[in-house]
Amino acid sequence: MTYIDGFVLAVPTTNKQKFIEHANVGDSVFMDHGATRVLECWEENVPEGKATDFFGAVESRDDESVVFSWIEWPDKAARQAMFERMNDLMKTDERFSPEKNPMPFDGMRMIYGGFDPIVEEGTPTSGGYVQGFIVPVPEGNKEVYRKMARDMWGIMKDYGAVRVVEAWQDDVHAGKQTDFFRAVKAEPGEIVVFSFVEWSSRDVCDAAHDKMMRDARMKSFMEQQPDAQPPFDGKRLVYGGFRPVVELNRNEAGA
Repeated sequence: MTYIDGFVLAVPTTNKQKFIEHANVGDSVFMDHGATRVLECWEENVPEGKATDFFGAVESRDDESVVFSWIEWPDKAARQAMFERMNDLMKTDERFSPEKNPMPFDGMRMIYGGFDPIVEEGTPTSGGYVQGFIVPVPEGNKEVYRKMARDMWGIMKDYGAVRVVEAWQDDVHAGKQTDFFRAVKAEPGEIVVFSFVEWSSRDVCDAAHDKMMRDARMKSFMEQQPDAQPPFDGKRLVYGGFRPVVELNRNEAGA
């Protein structure tokens, strides 16, 4: 099954084109070494939250925009093989050179980690729209969360969603300044889920919300929730809408 490396970072808004150029060059290294797809998605409809949000996750400043990104691998073994080569590549591949391809953002505030999909439905789309999520989930609620996500997919796909991935924390470490745990104010016993929904367009995504809320299946789903303990604390859910600005695919990479 697919393995996901997830990232969130803050980029000076004026550096958008520099970031696109940097990512196209740097991300191609991952494609050359086994990745099947890379998406870099630029902030478009990201709300501020009361407890948590994407801005706080990376300590974003007023003149910065949030980027939600991921790398897809065919499996964890392919990802690990790449990471074992990383030190050598940092020294030998000019695409990773800070002189040849300098980062146009503060890497110290980037959050990242490896995630194992527990729900993966639908087909990737190019040039669409992405809803990104970071979710704190009690570790013992894995199967309850999985069922909830699959039930929601059954509704979303009928209103234009083309793909969903719910990826469970696997190789995620605490950072010195920012990390996924702090992003959702994770409590003891909680893990982090990195999740995204792909849509054909923002218009379709925006229109789907009201339609889904009127759907009898959604009403039934919502009515059932008070009867059971929610599988996660929705007040600490981090979410937002993003526009892909860089997309690399295995078939387009010619590998």
